[in-house]
Amino acid sequence: MSATDRILLSGVRARGRHGVLAEERLAGQDFVVDLELGLDLAVAAATDRVVATVHYGELAQRVADVVAGEPVDLIETLAQRIADVVLADELVDRVVVTVHKPAAPIPVPFGDVAVRIERSRPAATEHVVIALGSNLGDREATLEEAVSVLHALPGLQVEGASASIETVAVTERGPDPSRPHYRNRVVVGRTSLQPRELLSALLRIERAFGRVRTARWGDRPLDLDLIAQGDRAVDEPGLVLPHPRARDRAFVLLPWLEVEPDAVLPGLGRVRHLAAALDTD
Repeated sequence: MSATDRILLSGVRARGRHGVLAEERLAGQDFVVDLELGLDLAVAAATDRVVATVHYGELAQRVADVVAGEPVDLIETLAQRIADVVLADELVDRVVVTVHKPAAPIPVPFGDVAVRIERSRPAATEHVVIALGSNLGDREATLEEAVSVLHALPGLQVEGASASIETVAVTERGPDPSRPHYRNRVVVGRTSLQPRELLSALLRIERAFGRVRTARWGDRPLDLDLIAQGDRAVDEPGLVLPHPRARDRAFVLLPWLEVEPDAVLPGLGRVRHLAAALDTD
């Protein structure tokens, strides 16, 4: 979360009927809630207008209503419901919720029992296309492991992965059948990362698989190319989107079509039309 400002609301007390025991549901007990909200308060500070911040009184009432509402067995569930209510306010980026149950049915003396959770507003995501290639070592095993690593990459949600296809190595002078052949795949999904962040992550994965970028068109155990991200048009040193050679690469277009038959390469048209225009013999 980028915002560093905080609103603290402590000791919101309300009576609820939460718990696994019948007497807890029947008689009820007091619960106490503490909140820490993360948000940007610069506009509120500059304008001195209440609409630019969170109304503490209204927030406290919404929290109390959740506590007094539908019973649940666990205060973990109650904490999540409170977090959902707080994050419904578009001004709030993050919330830490602590739910205290001071009258919990514990058979020994105790001061308090509480659950604390931290939740953030889901980041906006963009459609993303990543091409994978390998022409050294156990190519299939490398690509399969690389897809698994992409599944685990924070900020990336993989929604589809093509099967692999065999292709001739492409060099600066064109296809070279004398070089080790490639296996290629395409992964599609959604990402909350900025393109430069995602590209850096892809380069780190390449290095972890032994890729050394000495020769631009050299053989490699793993190659990961960022093909497209949303509708972005980027032309920066080391990063061009959409990928400048994707429209000419059957080993990108054909696997991509397998997972997204109606795919569009931003600014260039439908992938099936681009693929049909290639000489793939």
